[in-house]
Amino acid sequence: MPHRRLFRILVLALSAVLLAVSVRFGFADAWLDQYAVPASAELQASPEPGDASAAQASESGADVPIAPKPAVLSNRVTEYHISVVLGDDGTLTGRQTVTWRNPGRKPVSEIYLHLYPNAFSPGSTFLKESGGQLRGDRMKPGSYGSMTLTALTTEQGETLLPRLHYTQPDDGNASDRTLATFRLPEPVGPGEKTTLLMEFKVQLPQVFARMGKAGDFVMAGQWFPKIAVYEPAGTRGRASEGWNTHQYHGNSEFYSDFGIYSVRIDVPEKTKVAATGFQTRPAAIKDGRKIYQFYADDVHDFGWAASPSFHFVEDSFSSVGVPGVRIKLYIDPLHKDLADRYMHAAKSALAKLGEWYGDYPYSTLSIIVPPADANGAGGMEYPTLITAGAAKSGSPGYDLERTVVHEIAHQYWYGIVASNEFEEAWLDEGFTSYTEDKLMASIYGVAPNPTVEASYMTHPEPLKLDSWRYSSSDRYAENVYMRGKLVLKAMEKQLGEKTMNKIMRSYFQKYRFKHPSTADFQKVAENVTKAKWNDFFQAYVYHGQMADFAVESIRSEPAEEGGYRTTVLLRRNGGSPQPVTVMFQFADGSTLRKTWDGVQNHVQVKLNHARPLSFAAIDPSNSVILDNLRYNNYLKAEVPEKARTRLNIGLSKIIDGMLGILAW
Repeated sequence: MPHRRLFRILVLALSAVLLAVSVRFGFADAWLDQYAVPASAELQASPEPGDASAAQASESGADVPIAPKPAVLSNRVTEYHISVVLGDDGTLTGRQTVTWRNPGRKPVSEIYLHLYPNAFSPGSTFLKESGGQLRGDRMKPGSYGSMTLTALTTEQGETLLPRLHYTQPDDGNASDRTLATFRLPEPVGPGEKTTLLMEFKVQLPQVFARMGKAGDFVMAGQWFPKIAVYEPAGTRGRASEGWNTHQYHGNSEFYSDFGIYSVRIDVPEKTKVAATGFQTRPAAIKDGRKIYQFYADDVHDFGWAASPSFHFVEDSFSSVGVPGVRIKLYIDPLHKDLADRYMHAAKSALAKLGEWYGDYPYSTLSIIVPPADANGAGGMEYPTLITAGAAKSGSPGYDLERTVVHEIAHQYWYGIVASNEFEEAWLDEGFTSYTEDKLMASIYGVAPNPTVEASYMTHPEPLKLDSWRYSSSDRYAENVYMRGKLVLKAMEKQLGEKTMNKIMRSYFQKYRFKHPSTADFQKVAENVTKAKWNDFFQAYVYHGQMADFAVESIRSEPAEEGGYRTTVLLRRNGGSPQPVTVMFQFADGSTLRKTWDGVQNHVQVKLNHARPLSFAAIDPSNSVILDNLRYNNYLKAEVPEKARTRLNIGLSKIIDGMLGILAW
C-alpha cells in the first residue's frame, strides 16, 4: 500500500511539472487537447470563467469536437505545437515548439527549415520564375509577403538565431530566403529527438498562389516554419541518407514528413476558421477574440482559412472504405444555395476512392469555397482540407464538381501517399488528374477524350523531372497534369481497367505514408502484371516521348499472275513497342485488318489482292492513347501517273494565273 501511494504521488508530481512547462510556453491547451473527451461530454461541460460566449460560439455546428483515434499510421517524424494570432493588419504572429526525430542511421548536426512566405518577397526565386502569376492569377503590384523568424532556441533556452543562414541550393539566388539552415549545439543521434522553440511573424500578401488575404478572407497555406524532409538511405532510391532541400519555385509545390499537429488559432470574434484535422474543444470567445484549438496526426502539413462570411454546413458520411467522416463546408455566401452540389461531390468522391484504393483514414474533410477576389486560394489541397474554385458565378457548370473531386483525389496521392512534389510532381498531379477523370465519368457520366487531349501535347518533356526544370509553367502543366494522366490511361488501355485498378490499389496500399518514387510505382506495375515495363517507362516517363505510328508509303502494281501486289511501309517514330491494328481498304471496298507488334522501328507489309489498295490506316479505333500525331496514321495509295500529271499541269496553270493577276 505505501508503495502504491508513493507511486501515485510521483505520477501526480510529474504531471504537474509537465503542465507547468507547457504553460510556460503557452501550449498547455494544445498539450491537453490531444486527449479530448467525447463530444457529448465536452458539450455538457460548463464554460470557463470569462468564456460565457463559448456555448454561443458553437451554434454554427463548426465547433463540435471529435476525439482523436489512437492508431499510429505513419512514422511521425515531426511534432508541432503552434499558437498563432491573426492580426487586423493581415499579419500572423506565431510561436511553436517542434520536436524532430532523426529517422536515419547517422548523427545529424544541422536542421533545414522551409520559410515559404518569403516566396512573396522581392527577388525571390518563386517570383522570378513565375513572373508574378500562377494558373491565370496575377500577384497585385506591391502586395508582398514575408516571414521573419524572431526567435529560435533550444529547449534549454540557448539561442540559435545567430547560426541561421539562408541557402539556395537550386539556383544560387542570394535574394531567395525560402530555405534556411542552422547548426545544432549537439548532433541528434539515430532515433533520437531534438526540440526547438521558434517565434515568427508572417506578412500575408493579397491572396495569390494559395496564400494571403482578400478583404476579411484569409488563406493560410505554408504559413509556419517547416522542417525539411530528412530521407534515410533507400527512400525513393536514395543511395545515402540526407536532407532533401529545395527552394520554393514557380512551379513546385511541397514535400514534408508526417507528424502530429496541435494548433491554437486566435482570430477576431466573428471569424469562422476551417483547418486541417479537427477541433478538440468548442472555440472560446474572450475580449473580442475567438480561439480555436485543432489537432491532427499522421499528416504532413497543416493549412487553415478564416472568414466571418463563411456559410457553414456539416454532415456525416460513411461507406465502404470510409469508416466515418464529418464533411464540413465553409462556403462563400454567393454559393450558399449550392451546398448540396458540394456535399454530393464530396461524398461521391470519398465513396469511390475508398472503394477503389483503400480507407480514408481521417475523421474530417473540410471544403472551403473562397470569394471571387481570392481566386488564387482556390483549387488547392492540404491534409483533410481542400479549397474549391472561387465563387465567381452563382450558377457554375461542372467545373464546381470537377474541382472538388480533383482536390479530394489529392487526399490520396498527395495527402496519404505523399510523393515528393519538388522532384516527381507527376506522382501527385498526374495520378490525381487520372483519378479525377475516373470520378467524373463514374459519378456524373462526364468522360474525357484522350485522343483530343493527346493532340495538345506539343512539347512533351520527361515526367521524372524537377518541377523548376520544365521549360515553362505551361510545359510543366502540360506534362505533369495532362501527359502524366495520359501515361496512366495508356497503361490502362494496354492492360484493361480491372488490372490497372489492381495496380493503383496495390501502389496505394503498399506506399501509404511512405513517400514513394516513380521506380516504386514501376515495381508495383511489374509485380501485378508479371511483365517488364522498362521500355514503356523509359520512353514516356524518363525521356518524355509520345507514341508516333505512321504509314510511310504505299505502292500497288499489277502482278504477273493477275491482281495487284501492294507493299506498305509502316514506321514507329517514337514511343515504346506495343501491338497496333492496321486496316487496309482496297478499291473494291473490301477491308483487311492485321496486327503489327510494333517491336521493330519499321516493317514492310506485302499484300496480294484482286484490286489495288485505296488506303492504309494505323490504329483506326484510336487505341494508342499517347499518339499525338495522328495525321500520319492514314495514307491513301499513290495516285496513278496520268492523273498525277494532269493534276500537276492544272496546279501550274492556276499558280501562273494568280501570279499574273498579282503582277498586273
